[in-house]
Amino acid sequence: MFGDNGAYRRVEMNRKSFVLTWFATLVATLVAVAFVPGMSVVGGNWAGPIAFALVLAFLNASIKPVVQLLSLPITLLTLGIFSLVINAFMLELASFLSRHVLGNGVLIEGFGSAFLGAIVISLVSSFVAGFIKSN
Repeated sequence: MFGDNGAYRRVEMNRKSFVLTWFATLVATLVAVAFVPGMSVVGGNWAGPIAFALVLAFLNASIKPVVQLLSLPITLLTLGIFSLVINAFMLELASFLSRHVLGNGVLIEGFGSAFLGAIVISLVSSFVAGFIKSN
């Protein structure tokens, strides 16, 4: 009577996908903070990683696709290795924004920690998201 419910379903599916991405990023952030030297929580044991994961999920959904498109030639020349540098940059940006805008987050002490943290977060979040989707 009021139109197609398809638009509502798409919005609901996008919301579920974002929540899944955020949760997988949260678990991956907790693992990275525990194992990567140079990454530490600022502003509370749970509030920091939650804020950081929220900002990182937002950045990955909004800004990262544009950055990946602009850096496509460099990524192709390096056979995809440059995508790890982009991930490290996104971690640094999420760290800065979560700490300065939200007041808590994850402190990353240098590019080496960001690079290693990007690898850990990518692997763990992929594993967690795949595990959740399979169940």
